[in-house]
Amino acid sequence: MYSSKDKYTVAFYNLENFFDTTDDPYSLDDDFTPKGFRRWTESRFWNKVGKVSKAISKIGLDDSDIPPVLVGIAEVENKTVIRALLKSKKLRDINYDFVHFDSPDERGIDTALIYNQDHFQVFHAETLPLIVANTNGDRDLTRDILYVHGKLHQEDVHVFVNHWPSRREGAEITSYKRVKAAETILQRLEKIDEEFPNCIVMGDFNDDPNSESIQTLMASKQFINPMKSLLSPVSGSANYKGAWSLFDQILVSHSFLNYEPGTHSFVKAAVFSPRFLKEWKGRYKGNPFRTYGGSNYLGGYSDHFPVYVVLEEHK
Repeated sequence: MYSSKDKYTVAFYNLENFFDTTDDPYSLDDDFTPKGFRRWTESRFWNKVGKVSKAISKIGLDDSDIPPVLVGIAEVENKTVIRALLKSKKLRDINYDFVHFDSPDERGIDTALIYNQDHFQVFHAETLPLIVANTNGDRDLTRDILYVHGKLHQEDVHVFVNHWPSRREGAEITSYKRVKAAETILQRLEKIDEEFPNCIVMGDFNDDPNSESIQTLMASKQFINPMKSLLSPVSGSANYKGAWSLFDQILVSHSFLNYEPGTHSFVKAAVFSPRFLKEWKGRYKGNPFRTYGGSNYLGGYSDHFPVYVVLEEHK
């Protein structure tokens, strides 16, 4: 019989434009203000806090006795929204803290890592700037890659949280940017002074498992991609114009395939898509229940489902 004892989840969740309601003069967040295009009011903000915190609190509970010990998040504006999330009714009793840095993204959206302090200790954190140009030669002011080195129980772990450049101008035209992001991670890995470092690379990669950027990571022979089998014509982490994608992925190093005492081993990967995170009816039935549909406020969670992996601790 399957036991959840000594099993822990690591998750990633794109929170779909999780802004506060204050206008930041240094970023393009005007739409997400009370008088802006999105009519982003305090009540809408706190509804989002409640919904997202509910989702995070329930990720992986079929596989573990507790909510995720690590949660990478994307599309968060600042520390204010993350603090609001962690102080919410659903999460405040969990010993969560977070790592976040402001990035140069024009819209002011960043990545962050939420971690349970009872299970994970942070040693070092930094941002890895993604230096890449647009086709016109100007720098693309996109999200940095968040790198966190810490200890999960008794084991050193290196975590990379990503939100790679979008496909807005076309998947093929912009592919080189995401390949550069993969190369940036590999360059940082070369500086880790460990023979077989335990690495978790998670994020919204804006690419599917078979894309060139993800294959660049896989070509290093350092990772397994347990998410690959989760993409099908009828399933994924996001849906655009009726087509499923799996841009949200978690890759783990081969070191998570051992079973020695003091280590963790990979158990399973999953898309977290319970009924409450889905549209219940209409043409978008089964899709993620999002906060906005175009310009229309829907009051949902996110336009992405969370993804997670289960690790088993060997004592």
